[in-house]
Amino acid sequence: MEDTRMEPREILDVSIEEAGMSPAELARRQVELERREERAQREELARAALEPLGAHERPWPLLVAVAVALVLSIAVIAGALTVHHLSSRGGSLPGAIFIAALLGLLARGMYARRYWAVLGFEALLAFQILVTSLALVVASTILAAGICLMSIGLGGWLFWKLVRVMGRIQAGEQRERAARS
Repeated sequence: MEDTRMEPREILDVSIEEAGMSPAELARRQVELERREERAQREELARAALEPLGAHERPWPLLVAVAVALVLSIAVIAGALTVHHLSSRGGSLPGAIFIAALLGLLARGMYARRYWAVLGFEALLAFQILVTSLALVVASTILAAGICLMSIGLGGWLFWKLVRVMGRIQAGEQRERAARS
């Protein structure tokens, strides 16, 4: 199958001729195109520099994420089983079981080095960071504010560390697909 995509410079040349742009607009577009090309080159170099995970390699941020997911899963079940009148507090046992099962599934997927699992856990981390940031706004004590700040900091740190792990997982998957083709 032939690749019929146009290069960015070809697209720019066609649009400039058709639009009849002023020299200032032409210069601005050329600068924009050069920035895009430089950014694309930097991104490609960064992707090429990523070393895929080894056969049984599990970086420590990934293991920390697995441990956090497992501990949260157990804590959700323990909390649901020990709180009397859970429904009056806005919870339910089936909801707790669902959340615990989801966290357990994510932990298992992350341990198996699955991209979708790390991505899903990062989505939960991002949600936790946003909700805790909102809770910080209404924190009524210094202790509550400190706990919110600690939660935001640790969640953000783990999120950031998992970004590189995701890139390495994805690099390995892309190289495997390329080898099969």
